Amino acid sequence: MSELWKFEHQCYDEGFEIVCGVDEAGRGPLAGPVCAAAVILPRDLEIEGLNDSKKLSDKRRRALFEQITAQAVSYGIAFATEQEIDEINILQATFLAMRRAAERLAIRPGIALVDGNREPELGGIPVKTIVKGDSLSANIAAASILAKVTRDDFMMQQAELYPQYGFDVHKGYGTCAHYDALRKYGPCPIHRRTFLKKLYAE
Repeated sequence: MSELWKFEHQCYDEGFEIVCGVDEAGRGPLAGPVCAAAVILPRDLEIEGLNDSKKLSDKRRRALFEQITAQAVSYGIAFATEQEIDEINILQATFLAMRRAAERLAIRPGIALVDGNREPELGGIPVKTIVKGDSLSANIAAASILAKVTRDDFMMQQAELYPQYGFDVHKGYGTCAHYDALRKYGPCPIHRRTFLKKLYAE
């Protein structure tokens, strides 16, 4: 058994037959939605190179995305918009995206392993949080990859609509070039207004 399946096996031993992993991408950026994914992998499935999405190259993430979506028992991917982030805050918007992703699973899991130390409400599904879960659990690692690739693709599309900000390069994160563009052009419709207070307090 791979180390990545340790937490899943603890759940199996506790009587949970179907375990899903949940993770998000895009909590920190100044622009765009937060994206979450929920994944149920076949028990003990070995996917070579599966790891926390942040530790992988874009090319590797995309290859793994294809493998995960082809082999998963079920998966769901969902967003919470920048407007929702501004209205309810980023933590609550992250939980909202996670709940939406879990609701898109074709099979209801017995338990959800969630990256981090804060427990979202997932429509009554029991939750176990795991700090650094995206590098410790196979299902969370898979979810991190689906969320990251999906959000990156969304931001690439937005780069075509708003080319002056360089979303294709930084995906909405607060780089020097992004701040420079904000000072020059002001925010566009997908910027998170609550994340820009520091900029306008200068």
